[in-house]
Amino acid sequence: MTVPAAAHVNATRSARPLAPVELVVLDMAGTTVRDDGVVERAFERAAAETGVAERMPWGDALDYVRRTMGQSKIDVFTALSGGDVVRAEQATAAFERAYADLIATEGVEPIAGARETLEALRAAGLSVVLTTGFAPATRDAILDGLGWRPLVDAALSPVDVGRGRPAPDLVLTALLRTQASGVASVVVVGDTTSDIASGRAAGAGFVVGVRSGAHDRDALVEAGADAVVDDVTRLPELLGLAAPLGIDA
Repeated sequence: MTVPAAAHVNATRSARPLAPVELVVLDMAGTTVRDDGVVERAFERAAAETGVAERMPWGDALDYVRRTMGQSKIDVFTALSGGDVVRAEQATAAFERAYADLIATEGVEPIAGARETLEALRAAGLSVVLTTGFAPATRDAILDGLGWRPLVDAALSPVDVGRGRPAPDLVLTALLRTQASGVASVVVVGDTTSDIASGRAAGAGFVVGVRSGAHDRDALVEAGADAVVDDVTRLPELLGLAAPLGIDA
């Protein structure tokens, strides 16, 4: 089997799904939605407002935020606060406000070619679910800003499913919502090690990392990605559905 030039493949795994694909579960910020540092800036504002990370140097706190990109925001703030749940909840609310303010003033932009990728997946008869560590209000503001609601079968946040990444709950709930036949038919796509870990924990048939967001190729492969591609526009090609849809990274 020929591997697309844009894909780096973990040699211990297959270059393409071994089972027919029914469902594609994609992360939002950094994978389908441009981040441009907005998440980090929102974290910084929330930390300044609530003092949630005052127990450690800011550089250490920011490093932790970067390493845990993709995880539930309440979980990240709870860890930063040393287990202070009340302060973590305050920081999470402050983060959501800050992120909403930033996207309201700066707008929200998709990863180039992401919309066309979603359309291609749906045209191929696949179910598509977006997942995120954001609260539903922030998630929905992004969806409405991009006009993506008609393009997806569902969009899920940790509060909808029980646990955020790296737990498998988001992926497994997506499977249940779309009535896919089994985990082997699920493809999980994300830009963070937490996305990859969540897909692996769920037993997804194929887990793909993208280099358009928080974590680099080596980190994604080490986390267990079956393949790493430049961005989501390479996904239809990787799944054998079509040629790449976007511009090479």
